[in-house]
Amino acid sequence: MEGKGGFIKFLGTAGARFVVTKQLRASGGVWISSGKTNLYLDPGPGALVRCLSSRPRLDPSKLGAILLSHKHLDHSGDINIMIEAMSQGGSRRRGTLFAPQDALGKGGVVFEYVLDYLEGVQILEANMTYDVGDITFSTVRAHSHSVETYGFNFKFPEAEVSFITDTGFSPDIADQYAGSVMVINVVRFLPVEKANIDHLSIEDVKQIIERRRPRLTVLTHFGMTMIKAKPWEVAEKLGNETGLRVIAARDGMRLDLAEFA
Repeated sequence: MEGKGGFIKFLGTAGARFVVTKQLRASGGVWISSGKTNLYLDPGPGALVRCLSSRPRLDPSKLGAILLSHKHLDHSGDINIMIEAMSQGGSRRRGTLFAPQDALGKGGVVFEYVLDYLEGVQILEANMTYDVGDITFSTVRAHSHSVETYGFNFKFPEAEVSFITDTGFSPDIADQYAGSVMVINVVRFLPVEKANIDHLSIEDVKQIIERRRPRLTVLTHFGMTMIKAKPWEVAEKLGNETGLRVIAARDGMRLDLAEFA
């Protein structure tokens, strides 16, 4: 039975180009609801369809904001249509877009004309706090990634939730995130020694959660090696090794925040 309070709904758990382009997992991003405010994090390819086909249906015109961690297509593919849907085709100026500077303007992913449909645009910067309605979140320092990228700490009445978005690993990354619930983008099953692969592996995740000891870790944003390794089995093994609660997100999975109050 779904609760009536705040929740996080995973409208996609795909990460990296092959899983996204083959749609082995959906790539719609994450719907976040708290109080009377709804926010959409990283509306990747298929976000609009996933909202409208969700059960119960999620109405994009009820969104108060769209938050973009970075401009890569698996995170931003439906950004423009979601702005249109939020603003009812531009007929009603509505909502705020939060995005890195390089996602806008020349070389960006947001069309100039849809910016007129928004009530506001806020440029993300490192170590800043932002408010939209009943939702408050803060950025951490810029991630190690090929474009400007930020992760987030959300403060809800029930719990603090950290979203560790795409990033390469560094020993102090755990210090940036304080959530009792951690949602971690883990593209790779095993580490890869390539300078241009800025994504976390399961071994990286293990180091992070052993240091932070969250009440719950949710693995998501799976690349091909994670899909082949069966994320639910990987999560169970990681939980057994660390003594912590670890689950793998599923397309359409809802996480009720009241569980962590």
